[in-house]
Amino acid sequence: MAATVGVGPLVKEWRGRRRRSQLDLALEVGVSARHLSFVETGRSRPSPELVLTLAHHLDVPLRERNALLLAAGYAPRYQETPLDDPAMDQVRSSLTRLLAAHDPYPGVVIDARWDIVLANEAAGLLTAVLPPELAAPPVNVFRACLHPDGLARITRNLEPWATYLLSELHRMAVRSADPGLLELEREVHAYPVIDHLVGSGRWLDDAPTGLLVPVELDLGGQVLALFTTLTSFGTPRDITLAELAVELFYPADAATEAALRGPTG
Repeated sequence: MAATVGVGPLVKEWRGRRRRSQLDLALEVGVSARHLSFVETGRSRPSPELVLTLAHHLDVPLRERNALLLAAGYAPRYQETPLDDPAMDQVRSSLTRLLAAHDPYPGVVIDARWDIVLANEAAGLLTAVLPPELAAPPVNVFRACLHPDGLARITRNLEPWATYLLSELHRMAVRSADPGLLELEREVHAYPVIDHLVGSGRWLDDAPTGLLVPVELDLGGQVLALFTTLTSFGTPRDITLAELAVELFYPADAATEAALRGPTG
């Protein structure tokens, strides 16, 4: 599909998505605005180095950088190695150790669409209450948290938590232009438990208060208040690694910490 469209329209589309002018981008990249215009209209074929330089300055994800190269008639530069490939043994074992060390607090590794690919034992506290259709792998964080039959039904502060998740999903979909994320966003927006947020558009310009937005889950009368952190690889050269992130949950109050650590913690 990328080869059919051509690299010029794709570059123009990414430039528009990042709200960059031709002149601004050309100056940053080190080419003339005229040359960039010729690239976008198909009058000039960019070198692979120029394609990658444009992609870098437009913050194009690695997967889509391959698509730009293919559209320009060049071979992809970035490989995509499955996490269960032997070449990933060291990475996978390091991620597993990180999650295990985070117990008794929940921790997961998620991919570009926030599907869970690795999880520690404590994360089972959050997934055990999901119905089978949401708990079947891969568990998607947005579905699990926002579906009316998922964690949304036991989330005491659903509106601020959903606002954060909706904003994050929208940011990811816009940044990546991933059709799967765009479809997931449409699906989530149709969930009845958050239709008041979607319909009003409040999630787009919500003014947060406080230091953090924790999620407050009522698990059988025990309320767990958790805030989350996201960590990604710093210098990925592989699509899989570039799209992975570690999400670690921490107790937001003393009662939650005591509940997670147990009587001997």
